[in-house]
Amino acid sequence: MKKYWIFAVLAAAFMIAEVYVDMLQPKLMAEIVDSGILGLGNNGTPDIALIKTTGIKMVLVVLLGGLCGMLSGATSNICSQGFGNRIRKLCFDKIMHLSFQQTDSFTTGSLITRVTNDVSQVERLVSRMVRGFIRCLMFMFVGTFTLMSLNVHFLAVVACAFPLVLLDIILILRRVNPMFSEQQARIDAMNTVVQEDIKGVRVIKAFIQEKREGERFNKANTDLADMQFKILMTLAFLRPVMNIILNLATVAIIYIGGFQVKAGAMQPGEVMAAVTYISQILSGMMMLAMIFQTLSRGMASVKRLNEILDTDPVIVGGDQVTDKSTPAAIEFRDVHFRYPTGVQQEMLHDINLTVAPGETLAIIGATGSGKTSIVNLIARYYDVTSGQVLVDGIDVRDYDLKALRDKIAFVTQKNELFSTTIRDNVTLGAPDATDAEIEAAARAAQSWGFIQEQPNGLNTAVAEGGMSLSGGQRQRVAITRALLKGSGILIFDDSTSALDLKTEAALYKELNTHYRGITKVVIAQRIATIMRADRIAVLSGGTIIACAPHDELMQTCEEYREIADSQMKKGGAA
Repeated sequence: MKKYWIFAVLAAAFMIAEVYVDMLQPKLMAEIVDSGILGLGNNGTPDIALIKTTGIKMVLVVLLGGLCGMLSGATSNICSQGFGNRIRKLCFDKIMHLSFQQTDSFTTGSLITRVTNDVSQVERLVSRMVRGFIRCLMFMFVGTFTLMSLNVHFLAVVACAFPLVLLDIILILRRVNPMFSEQQARIDAMNTVVQEDIKGVRVIKAFIQEKREGERFNKANTDLADMQFKILMTLAFLRPVMNIILNLATVAIIYIGGFQVKAGAMQPGEVMAAVTYISQILSGMMMLAMIFQTLSRGMASVKRLNEILDTDPVIVGGDQVTDKSTPAAIEFRDVHFRYPTGVQQEMLHDINLTVAPGETLAIIGATGSGKTSIVNLIARYYDVTSGQVLVDGIDVRDYDLKALRDKIAFVTQKNELFSTTIRDNVTLGAPDATDAEIEAAARAAQSWGFIQEQPNGLNTAVAEGGMSLSGGQRQRVAITRALLKGSGILIFDDSTSALDLKTEAALYKELNTHYRGITKVVIAQRIATIMRADRIAVLSGGTIIACAPHDELMQTCEEYREIADSQMKKGGAA
């Protein structure tokens, strides 16, 4: 809030002025009634001139109050929206720096809810606190003082009404407060379903599961609606009870005022002013109840936002740096690894492996054998459970994270493209790349041909997730992006599975010709993809059972030979 304190102060000042104007109105009205209409100070003769002048004063006062109210609203909105904008940026920045295991534990749906819905709740809280809190307190305390100045007997009415109103607020909010956190959790659950179903809509349609997913969404939506209904039904008792107290207090003021007028201690206009003041006082208390409701909602959101802001990344970089483009050696020393969340069994154990600078290492193995886990450890998306992963003889935990990841060009199994142009997607790791450099990388990745066929070439817009491109085209754009980055280590995590053998062969020919000096780690399921690698590591059960060139493995590794024979139809089941 420090950045916006001046707007908060101005909003409060303008609100004080607006309330002061509202407090003047009953006195002016009392003057019109007593002196103007009833003529109590003029032998019962109405004073038309006083009515006119006082009426003009009231109009001017109302206009001034309206102007102050508008300025208070404008400055408080600048304050709350600026505050919300800053919190949203801070949360997003923190999310971008969280480790994979932390984002997994929060879940995507929950993070989206926190950055959108929860920030909106906090914005509303700030706006209410800056304006409404001051307004209701002034009505309550200044109104009470003014009411007592008219007649001290009115204090008894206020003294009876206050505890009843406070009791109503306390009982209702005490019951509803825990519901707000549960409501936000149910919004998380619904957003998770929506996010998963929109992202997986092709799978849903392919398996004709629209009805099933509709039922899953309906359950999450109904759970949320039930909780919201429960909250609203609880809060529904708040205002009617306060209205009853307000009307009883008004009757009491008129009753007491009637006796005071009869006794000559008050004038009728003052009784009217007293009725207005008691209405303002109790309206202030009703407003205070609404603020406490907003406060309860906002504090539930504050807690959820602080869970993000107070979470420090599990993976923190060191101070070692390295040249981005120099080919690097990679070494695994007695590495063991299990994922921090989920299944607690070891994904990798007893991994000992060295990759020389400029060497091409291929990795093959059954599904779940730990292939992706190995390359994730190189880029330090996760930390080893025990052992060491070294790049150029330095433990990856000692590297500055930006320097380490800048050293690695990673093409993942799932090729994430963004809803922008092809140019913006391929230059993600090299924003200053020239058209000639882009073309060279695209030709090597076998993507230049189809890019040229697009309506606007490199400037063609890509749909969300790259869905306007085929699977093979998405893979080639992702490979172009990796090659253009110019890193010393290139990792392919089953990144050519959607390419036909001819295109894949052309790609690897280019890699072996123009990118020969780069250290390459290639994960693949096809023997044809990896057989020309310098060495091939065979994974089974989370450990390396053999590592050698293709010809040697065919002679010495039965498991590799079975895979090769099954694919090449030489002695195995086709």
